[in-house]
Amino acid sequence: MKAIRTRGGLSFRLDVRTAVVVAVLIVAALVASVVLIGTGDFYIPTADVVRTLLGNGDAGQEFIINDLRLPRVLVGLLVGAALGLGGAIFQSISRNPLGSPDILGLGQGSTAGALIMIVLFQGSAVQVAGGALVGGLVTGFAIYVLAWKRGVHGFRFVLVGIGVSAFVTAVNGYLLTKADIVDAARAVVWMTGSLNGRDWEQVWPLLVLCAILVPLVMTYARPLRMLEMGDDVGYALGVPVERTRIVLMGSAVLLTAAATAAAGPVSFVALTAPQLARRLTRSPGPNLLPAMFMGATLLIVADWASQRAFGADQLPVGVVTGVLGGIYLLWLLVIERKAGRI
Repeated sequence: MKAIRTRGGLSFRLDVRTAVVVAVLIVAALVASVVLIGTGDFYIPTADVVRTLLGNGDAGQEFIINDLRLPRVLVGLLVGAALGLGGAIFQSISRNPLGSPDILGLGQGSTAGALIMIVLFQGSAVQVAGGALVGGLVTGFAIYVLAWKRGVHGFRFVLVGIGVSAFVTAVNGYLLTKADIVDAARAVVWMTGSLNGRDWEQVWPLLVLCAILVPLVMTYARPLRMLEMGDDVGYALGVPVERTRIVLMGSAVLLTAAATAAAGPVSFVALTAPQLARRLTRSPGPNLLPAMFMGATLLIVADWASQRAFGADQLPVGVVTGVLGGIYLLWLLVIERKAGRI
């Protein structure tokens, strides 16, 4: 930690290691994005990708990059960042590394909203995305209300989330049994989590939401760090505990639900990104910025792997994150058990 004082008399502390980790993650995300843009049936060299992004490419490359591939990559970056930031908030509030949207059932809630629009109303893509957003918000509100008892405490919060997740998963299964074959196939594809076919219509709403919520969350980074020490300590330090918790949880639910609406329930990014970021920075606290950029990097790398690592078979990105995240979850459970925390 390094103290920095400006000429105007302002001073702040800079964690040099965290700043380096954030810078490296930003560079990694940008490099992976450029490589991914050049990847596909029509390969484009990296130099041509960069030249086209700067406005100096030919007409064919501009169409492929700007109209077809760039929106997909931007959706991937925004979805990964939203999931990483949302996961960091939930894990910090619950004071539990398992307190992520994947475990708490927010993804399943968004899936339920999307399935209702697909199965019951044969909704359009926009309506399905809206249903997913509403489903995530309703699920987040239900978890908060059910977990409330003179405050929201981590262990009860996680247990209630697991129970809600199980219930909503059962509802999703019931909806699938009531769907005809066409709607069921469409629903299963959406439930896998994919960036295929994403365009500018998915980019702009997610970009606007992130532009509003990310600065809001960052203004609450210091109170969130204090809440990790418990509500009593937060009250003693003058933190408006409930207001802080409601604003942050509401922001995390919106980020997670919007990411799910844009790309489907991409699993385990919200679980793994905050933990990997914390291990890299070796810094206590929520590590909001590192988690956000770690999520963006993870999803872009996973999307590249889904297209290139399995030969001619291209998998949805949710399959890749599910496999890697499942392995990570098992490892995390073993570590927590050895530490005596579960």
